[in-house]
Amino acid sequence: QVQLVESGGGLVQAGGSLRLSCAASGRTFSTYTMGWFRQAPGKERELVAAISRSGVIIYYVDSVKGRFTISRDNAKNTVYLEMNSLKPEDTAIYYCAARRFTTTIESTVYDYWGQGTQVTVSS
Repeated sequence: QVQLVESGGGLVQAGGSLRLSCAASGRTFSTYTMGWFRQAPGKERELVAAISRSGVIIYYVDSVKGRFTISRDNAKNTVYLEMNSLKPEDTAIYYCAARRFTTTIESTVYDYWGQGTQVTVSS
């Protein structure tokens, strides 16, 4: 089992940047595919980005391509989401998630979840 703790959320003006971090417990972080989801009020949760165990395979939802970058440091048990050129529509609670089973990188099925961190982008 793995525990996930997100950090780095906050309030930023449109066009600004934030870097989210997700620290994982345990010694098997490199065996997990990691994902970042977000959920805005009144909307369904969506997968924003995902990264394979080695970091070679990466997925982004179309709305963040070219603006967000997911990365991981297996030595630090941490996955990151660098968010640039933020828009008001990026406002949401962002969740980190992990899974061990093998499936397609864009799958939204994950085993473990963090508590979420709020990102608010003002216009």
